Amino acid sequence: MDNFTVGQQAACSKTITETDVVMFAGLSGDFNPIHIDSEYAKNTRFNERIAHGLLTSSLLSQLLGVHLPGKGSVYMEQTIKFKAPVYIGDTITATATVQEYIKEKRIIKLLTECQNQKEVTVLTGTAVMMVPKEGERI
Repeated sequence: MDNFTVGQQAACSKTITETDVVMFAGLSGDFNPIHIDSEYAKNTRFNERIAHGLLTSSLLSQLLGVHLPGKGSVYMEQTIKFKAPVYIGDTITATATVQEYIKEKRIIKLLTECQNQKEVTVLTGTAVMMVPKEGERI
């Protein structure tokens, strides 16, 4: 895609599973008991295990790399603010909205958000991506 417009959006969704949390712990090395130990998590402010924040934010990689801006785009920057916990079984929808497109520099700036199935925003931030010209590979 060579043209982007302010306000253009894309979204993708995923239900966070027990397997996702365990595999992410193994991949990242983050074995914080808030993520993997039910007995420990019962005595926290969340009362149960929560997904890793970066597991949730990883949905943005799919969204931006596949959907908007899509194939061939490369991350330059991402800000993230975690607003609410994500629990095992939550369905998270990641949304990207174009805020600015600088065609001559091939740079796109997007608002990135994740919401759970109750439409509670669990994550918000901004992304800056480098995009290829039509037919170009970065």
